[in-house]
Amino acid sequence: MVWVEGGEFLMGADEGDRNALPREQPRHRVRVDGFHMDRHEVTNAQYAEFVASSGYVTVAERPVDTPEGIYNPGSMTFSSPEAIFSLRDPGQWWNWTESASWKSPQGPGSTYEDVLDHPVVHIAFEDAVAYAAWRGARLPTEAEWEYAATSRGEQVTFPWGNEMPELGDVKCNIWEGQFPVSNTELDGHVMTAPVMSYQANDLGLHDLGGNVWELCSDWYDPNTYLLGQGHTVENPIGPKASFDPMEAHVPKKVMRGGSFLCHPGYCSSYRVTARMPVAEDTGTSHVGFRCVRDSTLHTSRN
Repeated sequence: MVWVEGGEFLMGADEGDRNALPREQPRHRVRVDGFHMDRHEVTNAQYAEFVASSGYVTVAERPVDTPEGIYNPGSMTFSSPEAIFSLRDPGQWWNWTESASWKSPQGPGSTYEDVLDHPVVHIAFEDAVAYAAWRGARLPTEAEWEYAATSRGEQVTFPWGNEMPELGDVKCNIWEGQFPVSNTELDGHVMTAPVMSYQANDLGLHDLGGNVWELCSDWYDPNTYLLGQGHTVENPIGPKASFDPMEAHVPKKVMRGGSFLCHPGYCSSYRVTARMPVAEDTGTSHVGFRCVRDSTLHTSRN
């Protein structure tokens, strides 16, 4: 882990940021206490150690109980289509795959043992919380995540600075080419990359942009930042309940950092202010996490 000294910073996107979505605004002042943060995303090898020690079974490995009946375990996996009709329909590249889980990231025939140093995926919120508790840690709040991603509040667009990812040296694992039908693999990978494959930020933290989305402890609400106007918010832990106007009945958490599927023409969520909702009980092949630890652990934040 890396120690992140506490401090005050401006969280969220400026009104003049053309790439920012309304849920990233308004910019507001936040103060966080110091914390330790994992240098990289939790890997398959690390998660396998947890499962071997605890016998834990992830959400994706359990039968799916619905009002229509009980279905075999599985999860959502990405596959690149030959052509698409519109970027508005992600069902063209996402598929429900039986037996897909952290153990079999691409479904039957795949195994985590081939990618031990890659971030663990197909992790639902409770799966991440269980692992963090086993380690005596917790998930970061999104304020802590953004504070760390900006190297303690630097005025940067990306974890590595302000240079666009397609310029200069390779900076992160994202989608290059035409999303989602062709990937030029300029960063060396189509799916996940081994952790720490790219340069760390100024704090020594890797992969805060791209590779896999990272779960935070906060409930999602697109209007959360409105509550922070006019004063400094101390150690925010998010709203008391989830609200997504697109799916008001689905409890959702916040995830940060973007993934290997982010592309400038579709989803530039490797920006430090980008935030996305994810269903609490859902894991996919591009969602993972990292842990934090306080000097004094506050498990209630999870």
